[in-house]
Amino acid sequence: MKSAKELNRVVAVLLSIIAFSINAIAADVKFRVLPPRNVIEGNKFNVTFRLENADGNGLKVSEINGCQFLYGPSESTQQSYQYVNGRTSSQKTVDYSFVYKAGAAGEYTIPAASIQVDGKTFQTDPLTFKVIPADSSAADSNTGQGGVRVDDASTHTSDKPVGKDEVFVRIIPSRTNVYEEEPIECVIKLYTKYQIGSFLSVSQPNFDGCLIDEIAVQPSLNEIEHYNGQNYMTAVLKKVLVFPQKSGQLKFNSGKYDISVVQYERVGGGFFSTNIPVEKEIHVAPGDLTINVKELPTPQPEDFTGAVGQFTAESRLSSDALRTNEAATMTITISGIGNIRYIKALEVDFPADFEQYSPHTEIDASVVGNNVKGKQTVEYTFVPQTPGDYTIPPIDFVYFDPEKKEYITITLPERNIKVAKGVGTTAGTSNIEQKDINATVTDILHIKQNVSDLNSSHSLYVHNTGYWIIWVLLIVALGGAIVYTRKITERNADIAGRRLAKAGKVGKKRLKQAKAYMTGNDPKSADKFYEELLKAMWGYIGDKFRLSSSQLTRQNISTNLSAHNVPEETIGLVVRVLDECEMARYTPSSTSEEARHDVLEMAEQAINCLEKTK
Repeated sequence: MKSAKELNRVVAVLLSIIAFSINAIAADVKFRVLPPRNVIEGNKFNVTFRLENADGNGLKVSEINGCQFLYGPSESTQQSYQYVNGRTSSQKTVDYSFVYKAGAAGEYTIPAASIQVDGKTFQTDPLTFKVIPADSSAADSNTGQGGVRVDDASTHTSDKPVGKDEVFVRIIPSRTNVYEEEPIECVIKLYTKYQIGSFLSVSQPNFDGCLIDEIAVQPSLNEIEHYNGQNYMTAVLKKVLVFPQKSGQLKFNSGKYDISVVQYERVGGGFFSTNIPVEKEIHVAPGDLTINVKELPTPQPEDFTGAVGQFTAESRLSSDALRTNEAATMTITISGIGNIRYIKALEVDFPADFEQYSPHTEIDASVVGNNVKGKQTVEYTFVPQTPGDYTIPPIDFVYFDPEKKEYITITLPERNIKVAKGVGTTAGTSNIEQKDINATVTDILHIKQNVSDLNSSHSLYVHNTGYWIIWVLLIVALGGAIVYTRKITERNADIAGRRLAKAGKVGKKRLKQAKAYMTGNDPKSADKFYEELLKAMWGYIGDKFRLSSSQLTRQNISTNLSAHNVPEETIGLVVRVLDECEMARYTPSSTSEEARHDVLEMAEQAINCLEKTK
């Protein structure tokens, strides 16, 4: 028995080895170049060629013209194995790294490289990369008055004040001269020469006079950019498409931020001296931007409803042969690029004998580049009431093309509809013929004939007790309706009161949305968790204490909570939750699932404490 078990075990091991070998053979062989990042003029950089799922030989690499070759290749190998659901797989990578010294600022090309794998030649594609100029402050690094360099921590000493040109936020527009309703992509970007310890948004960006479509981004300090003669680490904080709703000079700002930067303080002396990181808090003022919005040309066509961009339009009828009381639909689809989300539904002139329903609109659109592309579909439901031949007249769709600077009209064709008599009931059974009454006439009915249950005796209703009871009930019901209506009116008028009444329920619902992203080690899930949790806290506090979005600042929240006699412990808990969320969203390091669980518990505790506040 024991020998049989051992035999089975050996067979299982052999099968696993065979399966692993088959999977390893079947794995795709790839050979590619990993582009260098953040290459600064005069600095060293690596160019790495990666071979995946194979062992190669005969590597041939050409040097990069304009850059000085220092040494290489240095070879490193990584291999991993997985056994999932009875299948074994492996992943092997071999990296060949070469070190260069960057030449003058400009664009360079990494030539194609080749390698032999089992007699076959694999080749990379040529790849271009940019070298950015050196930081112009480098020459001043010994003056003590400046010289802070993004790539040199020795210049980040704690005795230097942080200059306004060393950490700032910009709004970068795709264009600054547009027509009304023409979209502008605005990128809000942080520029810093220091590492960031913590980041807190004190006030949100302001785009007054515009409709906004926000574009999802993942903030991280992973790019170096040359701006105004100096190099900065950058992170995209927010990206939006704005659609100006009025002409003139519109002023935007990037919002206010509290940031702690990492500087270094030298401790000790001689051989035993060392640098320790020290965080310094700074306040970053808003970056301003002015956009010139031109008024759409006048006079505007009569059928123009505000569409700006490049569009096509078409109409479709579900059927042109109908019966009375049979529902049908007419569908109008507008496709293209522009303010597709904000186009008003076209008006259709249906015949008077058609009963009409409210149109149903669906929009399928997404951001493409610095514009929005998609389609709007509007369904118009109607029901013919009388037989006959009808015509839906042509429909004009007018839009403004900002490239051609003119209005363009698309005429949708007229539609002819035949309506036959639908299935109905006959009226009466006498020999006198009763003709159908036109469906549009509502105040004439057929005369009833041969009615046998008529009664000539009658009595006055005022002598009936039930009559007076009905009157009393009606008066009571009328009074109740007046009181109820008044309360509904007062409640609808008190928008802030309604928000206050629902604050706790809405806040806990938002926390549930954040909880869905709490588990897992995926950085995107972690970012989404903190984003949803931050929205929940800002929204709850705004509803609970009747604060507008512009008032939702860290200082205002502390002041308002104190004014409402909220205990200092609760205020501290709220501020800590907000700080934890902001720090987790904007610092490069990831957070653990345990940390997310703790901050969610703090948020729930904060809301529960605030709910007890009158």
